[in-house]
Amino acid sequence: MASKLSSVLAAAKAEDRAALIGYLPAGFPTVDGGIAAVKALIEGGCDVVEVGLPHSDPVLDGAVIQTADDIALRGGVKIKDVIRTVAEVADAHPEAAVLVMTYWNPVERYGVARFAADLAAAGGAGCILPDLPVEESGEWRAAAAEHGLDTVFVVAPSSKDARLAEVTAAGSGFVYAAAVMGVTGTRAAVGSMAEDLVARTRATTELPVCVGLGVSNATQAAEVAGFADGVIVGSAFVQRILDADGEPAALDAVRSLAAELAEGVRKR
Repeated sequence: MASKLSSVLAAAKAEDRAALIGYLPAGFPTVDGGIAAVKALIEGGCDVVEVGLPHSDPVLDGAVIQTADDIALRGGVKIKDVIRTVAEVADAHPEAAVLVMTYWNPVERYGVARFAADLAAAGGAGCILPDLPVEESGEWRAAAAEHGLDTVFVVAPSSKDARLAEVTAAGSGFVYAAAVMGVTGTRAAVGSMAEDLVARTRATTELPVCVGLGVSNATQAAEVAGFADGVIVGSAFVQRILDADGEPAALDAVRSLAAELAEGVRKR
């Protein structure tokens, strides 16, 4: 049986378009505000949402997401709040796939089997683990598979072809292709390396290949949708919340950006 994530991505493909994947950290700007914001991503047009587990040392994230993580951590966000965010979003929007994006350390501390069980019970579809080496992922992948969760790994433009094959063989759901070398953040142009990386990754796998890092507007979304199976947007949504004057304005801002990006992926 196809996983929830695979089904959602297949539905987008059946419409001859790329999927739109939105990211926001849990607990930002507050736990309840974060839940409302992730729901707003789906209301605006995201097919898949990534709920970030805020981390004190988010090495792969740029200044914008670091700021949001810091706000969430100062607000006292805990893993139970991340799981609650997944549960409330999945319950309100069964049409979307809800993932958790997390560094490995919090999962290991929480307990690998416990994290997988709690995420699945909340209606989560899987996990993106950007810093977990494939070679050390066996325990997690076994726990995830037991609970029907997908495991998404990240590949980068620096990844050699043999390495791409190892990573894609271990992953499920989709492959997260980082468009540029470096940290997350919006950019004036999406890296030219992204298209080459997608082509090299596709040569190793049947999994959809989705591109993140740098997309912030409909034009860029359409450009990436021209060669990728999914377009991943995070920092641009976080920035809209940081810039907004109050929660209603923040929700309107992320909903409208999601709608603009959803239109973009359909124009490829």
